[in-house]
Amino acid sequence: MSLWSFVSHMPPEQFSGLFGEFPCNLRSLLADWLENQPWEFITGTDSFCTSVAGALLSAMVEKLRSLASSNEQQCQVLQHISNLENTYRRDPLRLVAIVKGILEGERAALLKRDRHLPLSFHRRQEELKFGLDLQRLQHRVGEIQALPADEAAGVPAEDRRETPGKGDSSPPPRLASPQDLPALILEAVKELEGAKLQVLKRLHIWKRQQQLAGNGAVFEENLAPLQKRCENLVDVYFQLQQQVVAVGRELGSDLLSRLLERLNTVLSALVESSFLVEKQPPQVLKTQTKFQASVRFLLGPRLLQASAKPYVVKADIVTEKQARELALGGYSTPLSESTGEIVHNTVALEINSTSVTSCATFKNMLLKKIKRCERKGSESVTEEKCAVLFSTDVTLGPGNLPFHLQALSLPIVVIVHGNQDNNAKATVLWDNAFSELERIPFVVAERVPWEKMCETLNLRFMAEVQTSKGLLPEHYFFLAQKIFNNSSASPEDFHNRSVSWAQFNKEILPGRGFTFWQWFDGVLDLTKRCLKSYWSDRLIIGFISKQYVSKLLGPKPDGTFLLRFSDSEIGGITIAHVIRGKDGSFQVENIQPFSAKDLHIRSLGDRIRDLAQLRNLYPDKPKDQAFGSHYNKEQMGKDGRGYVSTAIKMTVESCVVPRGPEPPVSRSPGLPPHQLFGHWREMLLGGWRAAQGGGVGGPWERGWEEAE
Repeated sequence: MSLWSFVSHMPPEQFSGLFGEFPCNLRSLLADWLENQPWEFITGTDSFCTSVAGALLSAMVEKLRSLASSNEQQCQVLQHISNLENTYRRDPLRLVAIVKGILEGERAALLKRDRHLPLSFHRRQEELKFGLDLQRLQHRVGEIQALPADEAAGVPAEDRRETPGKGDSSPPPRLASPQDLPALILEAVKELEGAKLQVLKRLHIWKRQQQLAGNGAVFEENLAPLQKRCENLVDVYFQLQQQVVAVGRELGSDLLSRLLERLNTVLSALVESSFLVEKQPPQVLKTQTKFQASVRFLLGPRLLQASAKPYVVKADIVTEKQARELALGGYSTPLSESTGEIVHNTVALEINSTSVTSCATFKNMLLKKIKRCERKGSESVTEEKCAVLFSTDVTLGPGNLPFHLQALSLPIVVIVHGNQDNNAKATVLWDNAFSELERIPFVVAERVPWEKMCETLNLRFMAEVQTSKGLLPEHYFFLAQKIFNNSSASPEDFHNRSVSWAQFNKEILPGRGFTFWQWFDGVLDLTKRCLKSYWSDRLIIGFISKQYVSKLLGPKPDGTFLLRFSDSEIGGITIAHVIRGKDGSFQVENIQPFSAKDLHIRSLGDRIRDLAQLRNLYPDKPKDQAFGSHYNKEQMGKDGRGYVSTAIKMTVESCVVPRGPEPPVSRSPGLPPHQLFGHWREMLLGGWRAAQGGGVGGPWERGWEEAE
């Protein structure tokens, strides 16, 4: 979304004085277009900045002309065009300053309101900055290339001027003289190094986003824009390198050697960084199981030279120690020894002329065996991290420069049995979530803020279950009580807490036989396999303690029930319901939890239908209205082969609590499904307030307000 789409809905008084010379309706007309131009990065008054400002003015006028033909306020648009040309044609940098001030003011207002800007805004700004930096660099190279040609042609320095722009009667800026050549080249090399750093940073961000995608985050995989960046900078490199060699005599041997060394460092960094893992191997890898991966060489289509034999990429398994040594050496030293054996581990590096890509795709790799390394302290096998190292030797460019290229996969945990899968996933989840952008392999924090852990659990839950309905603050409150073993704390008590790896998946929960992650992963698996639609319809509270269930159901009519994940079993869901005696006493019963196996035999909806003692889903929704769409149609009569149909029904032993006559069940018109969530919220609030002595502001209240 554009910045204007946010600020246009804010009170106009917040922007008083912002739209003086540049009217607000003109800003509205140019909403998205205006924000996709590099106003902020045009600094200075040199010939480059002046030419870019003039080009932006012309582009703005053309944009308005295209709008005038389809706009009802055609006269007003044409007047805007006239005003722009009359006011800024002689001084387009003034227009840049005015638009820059408007955009900065809008951002400040949005920051004041929301305390942050959309992620898309930051990404667009980075792209605009790189685009303008590249233009400036190309302009600089053009100036350098023009100097020797002018000098050779005998053109006097005072006559080497830029051609004035159309309609521009201002004196043309004077070009640099041959005496400025060393300074110009040094400046160009410095700008090339700066642009290279931007590209490397974007590649690091892409890799980090790829890693977060392993936990379920959205990931923009397209590498084409980054490939284009690398290619543009390599083109500039060759132009500059050629120019430096051509004027080497004027530069002197010392300066010439320093410049060539700096330029070659830029090329090496771009080449080595553009060899990366495009499709990662599985991060939990079982021996004797086939797997796939692919690597991509962004500069391959531009730089790879024809070879009698195809370039071959090899895959090896390496330990964390080996990965660290390779990283410290800049991935320039070939691997001395593999820590395991991968079958089908060599593939040709091919260039696809249609997609203009250079890739090596491994389709049938298999890790035959692994050598375990010495582990640290109490570290288990499933905490040991390895990686796949992809490597190749190539010759690049016109000079057939030799390069040894290496790319390291994300951390991998190797297992030999399926029962190790759960703990291995915990190691991978923690590493993916909490590793830094650039780190020594595979260092990761031992403790992290609880809020970051909540974000990670929510991300994983939504991705695994494939639902848009994530965890709520009340769920985090229950999870915090569980992982920190503190049922008496308030939600605020956990805000500044940090959680350790040991609490996450090493220490057994009190009174249980499993860790926090093992329990949470069981919930994930059950919900993904059997409960996705129920969760997405908000029919399951799920993450709530037995004690709090009693407080919620205690005041409710006989037969009110809710669904919660079992606290004592891995991968179970239970039905808690209230039984009220004729004397007004009540008892909350928790039916034995259902596993995925149970729910494959008979679905949760049908089990709820079977039990006549279940009447209303908490707070007061008749169960047939809440779960009707989840009931399976019962087979009646004879089947196609003439057999009489049978059906499995669930029963629960009656409770010993004495009960009087059944109270009449309210059959008022049911709520439409979209209102169920709101009523559930209201009743939860009531339960919380009652539990807190009538107070307001408990966790359920804040959570449902945020969810709505």
